[in-house]
Amino acid sequence: MQIGYKLAAEGYGPAELVRQAVLAERAGFDFVEISDHYHPWLDNQGHSPFAWSVLGAIAARTERIGLATGVTCPTVRYHPAIIAQAAATLALLSEGRFTLGVGSGERLNEHVVGRGFPDSVRVRHEMLREALEIIRLLWQGGYRSYEGRHLRLEDARVFDLPSSPPLLAVAAGGEQAARIAAELGDGLFATEAREDLVRHYRDAGGGGPRYVEVPMAWAPDEATAVRAALETSRWALTGWKVMSELPNPVNFAAASATVREEDIREHFACGPEPARYIEVVRPFVDAGYDRLVMQNAGPDPDGFIEFFRTELDDRIRSLHPAG
Repeated sequence: MQIGYKLAAEGYGPAELVRQAVLAERAGFDFVEISDHYHPWLDNQGHSPFAWSVLGAIAARTERIGLATGVTCPTVRYHPAIIAQAAATLALLSEGRFTLGVGSGERLNEHVVGRGFPDSVRVRHEMLREALEIIRLLWQGGYRSYEGRHLRLEDARVFDLPSSPPLLAVAAGGEQAARIAAELGDGLFATEAREDLVRHYRDAGGGGPRYVEVPMAWAPDEATAVRAALETSRWALTGWKVMSELPNPVNFAAASATVREEDIREHFACGPEPARYIEVVRPFVDAGYDRLVMQNAGPDPDGFIEFFRTELDDRIRSLHPAG
C-alpha cells in the first residue's frame, strides 16, 4: 500500500501547493496528486493554477515523493501529443517519480477552448482510447503519425524521453473505462469505494496499482471540519454524472445547494478522531485499492499533515482487505 496527499489546486495558489508538497514529503507521504483543472468546482474555492507548472516546481523542491496528475484529460483542452511531451519532461525532471493519471474529462474544464465537449460518454471513451494510443506511440520514440476517428497526429516526435515511460493510470467510473485502464493503462484511478471497478479492471487483465481518493476534513473539532467541507467541497456529493456535465462553478453551486451538514458527516471523515478516519478508509481498502489518496477538505492543511504523521500513517498502513 502507498498513501498519497491530494493537493487541492482549486483551494490554493501555486506557491502554497508547492509548500504543501514539501511538507507532505517530510511527513512520510508516498506521493502527491494534483487535479488538472482550468476552473475550480466552486467560485469560493478561488484558485486553479496550471498543474504542470506546479508539478515541475515540486519536482525541483523534493527528492523522494512521487508526483501524479489526478487526472488530466488528453483529448480536448490538450492534444495527447502535448501531454506525451509534458509527461516525458516531468518524468525526467523528477527522475522517474511521475505517474500520469488520465481520464475522459469534465465539461467544467474542457469547454473553455471552444471546441465543445462530447455529450456522449461513448464518444469520450473513444477519444480517450485514441489519446492513449497516441501517447504510447510517441513514448516509443521516433517520428510518429496517427489517423483516428477523432484525433490525429502528424510527423511528431518527443525528443526528450525517459529510459522508462511514466506509469499511466486511467480513471474509471464504470465498466468500459475500467477496461480501457486494463487494456491501455498501467493502473486504475477512481474516486469511489467501488469493488466492481477493481473487478472489471482485473477481469480485463489489469494488474497494476489502483488509485482512489478518500474524502476527509481535518480540524481540531468536528463542527469546524464539517462547515469547511460543506463550504468548499459539497460538489463532491453530486455524483459523477453531474460532475462531468456542468460547465461552470456557478452551476455546481446550484447543483450542490441542497447538500446538508449531515451529508458531509456521512461521506467525509471529519474532525480530530482517528477512529472515524479508519472507518472511512476501510471500505476503500476492502474494495481492493492500494494507492490511497488523502483528500483533506478541512481548513488547515498543516494541521492535517501533522495529524496524518502522528495519528493516521501507521494505522492506515496496517489495514488489509477483509477476507
